[in-house]
Amino acid sequence: MNELCARSVTVRFGGVLALSEVCLRLAPGEIVGLIGPNGAGKTTLVNVLSGFQRPHAGEVTIGGSGCTKLQRHGFAARGVVRTFQAVRLFRGLTVSENVEAGFVARGLGRSAARRQAQAAIAELGLTHKMDATAAGLSYGEERRVGLARALAADPKYLLLDEPAAGLAPAEAVELRHFIAVVRAKHGCGVLVIEHNMALVMNLCDRVHVLDGGRTLAEGTPAEIRASREVRRAYLGATAAA
Repeated sequence: MNELCARSVTVRFGGVLALSEVCLRLAPGEIVGLIGPNGAGKTTLVNVLSGFQRPHAGEVTIGGSGCTKLQRHGFAARGVVRTFQAVRLFRGLTVSENVEAGFVARGLGRSAARRQAQAAIAELGLTHKMDATAAGLSYGEERRVGLARALAADPKYLLLDEPAAGLAPAEAVELRHFIAVVRAKHGCGVLVIEHNMALVMNLCDRVHVLDGGRTLAEGTPAEIRASREVRRAYLGATAAA
């Protein structure tokens, strides 16, 4: 199957074991949540899956082909696109210009880039902000512009690093809707690192839980919600009893 996979991935930083034999798979068309306490290894795993960090052991494969030794642009060429917690828009440019820049970087001419950008912006519900400067956007709108810009790279696997961080509850619900729209329209696999459990449990097909650099649990949202081990990792042994 054409999956993005981490296979027994181990990463060390000096004497610290950040990841230990972690396996994760992401298929086109599914949404997987990646959760765990702070320091669990979530961002390190996404770094490995996108070519920003080379593992010390294990491998990453795309469609069964090994790609562990590729640079980050090699991952991007195979359809692995990631976003970061900091959106980093061009503050003085309009929403349209910010998204157009992504399509131009992919090699499209200005007219084609503008058309594609307008379609992506409409998909994320921001047509009314097309000509607004990025500096005047709300935090939730910034997140959606960042997502629209990620679509310019034509992702097969979209890795989102805490997309709902800092959002008000209503903004997080909106974002959840638009992530589902992106999956439905583009057929890409989406991996979501997130602390917002309402978003994860209502959006994801499967949830992968890390704790201390190791896989603690994996399953459907209902299975994860019912897991005593997961409740203990998040809430403490007393609450899990």
